[in-house]
Amino acid sequence: DVGFDPLRISDYVPMDYLREAELKHGRICMLATVGWIVVDTGMRVSPVPAGLEGLTAATAHQASVAQGGLGQVFGWIALAEMVSWIGISQMLQGSGRAAGDFGFDPMGFNKNKTEAQTAAMKLKEVKNGRLAMLAFSGICTQSVLFDKTFPF
Repeated sequence: DVGFDPLRISDYVPMDYLREAELKHGRICMLATVGWIVVDTGMRVSPVPAGLEGLTAATAHQASVAQGGLGQVFGWIALAEMVSWIGISQMLQGSGRAAGDFGFDPMGFNKNKTEAQTAAMKLKEVKNGRLAMLAFSGICTQSVLFDKTFPF
């Protein structure tokens, strides 16, 4: 927290909740930015379902809705949100859990790190998440407005 809150939202909403939301949206946008670029460059996971061949990331949404595949995506996201709310509610009730920390580190990025190194990694994640949120917004806008694929 560097104190930047020009709309004074943190006067009405707990700061831990705001940080949790920022980290969640940043992580999603980091994945979404890479995913959009991967699809636009032609990479696919085989087998591609019928009706989804040759689509760009911008046109895949409508085709996926028509096919019915996004219902499953919605279901899995809803399940993940419900499960994550348990940790968020415990954090807001004073459990000591840090915002965004689900104890999931399979690659061991935070093993054997000092407090300063861990704090630096957390700051990098927040900054990269903010950049990814802007990048994904720009990619969507460029792709839809100018009907172009990556690179724009």
